Amino acid sequence: MERRSLLASVLIHAAALLLAAVILAPIFWLFVMSISPAADLVAKPLRWWPSEVDFSRYATLLSTIPNSAGAAFTASLVNSILVASMATIAAIALAIPAGWAVSRTPSIGWSLSLVIATYMLPPVALAVPLYMGLAALGLLNSVFGLALVYLSILAPFTTWLMKSGFDGIPREIEQAAMMDGASLFATLRIVTLPLALPIVATSALFAFLLGWDEFFYALLFTSDQRARTLTVAIADLAGGRVSDYGLIATAGVLAALPPVAVGLLMQRALISGLTSGGVKG
Repeated sequence: MERRSLLASVLIHAAALLLAAVILAPIFWLFVMSISPAADLVAKPLRWWPSEVDFSRYATLLSTIPNSAGAAFTASLVNSILVASMATIAAIALAIPAGWAVSRTPSIGWSLSLVIATYMLPPVALAVPLYMGLAALGLLNSVFGLALVYLSILAPFTTWLMKSGFDGIPREIEQAAMMDGASLFATLRIVTLPLALPIVATSALFAFLLGWDEFFYALLFTSDQRARTLTVAIADLAGGRVSDYGLIATAGVLAALPPVAVGLLMQRALISGLTSGGVKG
């Protein structure tokens, strides 16, 4: 039995290490590219470690000199943070009451299915009506307009996640609070939402990541640095005849940092929600 358990433990750890290597290898190679001289990136055979370490590209992209590549990159970084944050906050604010209403009223569950059906449509199918709507509102090439477009994508997804989370919370807890004299709003705020914090954090994390990584609408509805997001800016770096692969890799590394930070923050929120959402007897 001990030999079998030892073998199982070794296999589990080996599988975990293999999975970690598969996941982290592309990220590690992206970082290596960002600090490699341009000659190393086109050398044959390929150099797997730079002949000399060069961090100058990070200084270039984080520069705030007007009309420079750094100024365009930092402006796009700020735009991405604003758009993804606004869309995420609005989506969660809509998803909490909508998800709770659908969860507690199964007879209207068909409405959520219809909403999710719109999420299944390819983005190009909605491009023309969204473009015409933004043009009519004067919101083309606008951070706020792009956030509204992202909200139309994120709201159905987050509502579906929140509905699943509320399904796991017993209705009897809410009924007991109402019998003690709590109003519907007070019950949601004091009883239901603390128990739903893990799914709220998860929904916010996925919504932010979807908004952060979106490319098609950002490319279609923006035209300059006033609203251009990071995904479009990185694509512009790769659009020339002669591309600096190290600069593109550097942009990828920097673009990955905000989602990683948000993920760490949401991880704490998940743990906090799980430990503080218990029901006292």
